[in-house]
Amino acid sequence: MRGEPRGGARRRTGLRMAAERKTKLSKNLLRMKFMQRGLDSETKKQLEEEEKKIISEEHWYLDLPELKEKESFIIEEQSFLLCEDLLYGRMSFRGFNPEVEKLMLQMNAKNKAEEVEDETVELDVSDEEMARRYETLVGTIGKKFAKKRDRANYEEDENGDIKPIKAKKMFLKPQD
Repeated sequence: MRGEPRGGARRRTGLRMAAERKTKLSKNLLRMKFMQRGLDSETKKQLEEEEKKIISEEHWYLDLPELKEKESFIIEEQSFLLCEDLLYGRMSFRGFNPEVEKLMLQMNAKNKAEEVEDETVELDVSDEEMARRYETLVGTIGKKFAKKRDRANYEEDENGDIKPIKAKKMFLKPQD
């Protein structure tokens, strides 16, 4: 024992412990790029498996019933001409190209006929109905903008029409 330097046994055991510690590096340190160059295939596989496990644990799923597709009310048109109300594309004037002029007349006539039908459908309110509505509207708006003392002079009948009330007859003081 005297021949050995002091702490020699300690140094040897200390070296062994240091060698064991070098192989057990932290996961975060092993994931760094410069550390992955020197790793063997087994530790690389372990790290990849752990990363996949972490990623799969982070994902979550909802148990929802599958959604049924609703019916689509979208109408697809091959041409945008219907959207823009454009005239027939090929045009000719003053007999320059008679065939094109015939086609132009036919195609534009179809568009005009459809426009006339649309205009007749749009006329839903008759003139008398419009006049009656306007008459009631005038009274309603007149009442709305009337001053407070004038509002009492309007009354509403059973049809909803608003009419001014005639002034009440009051006692007249006889003249001397």
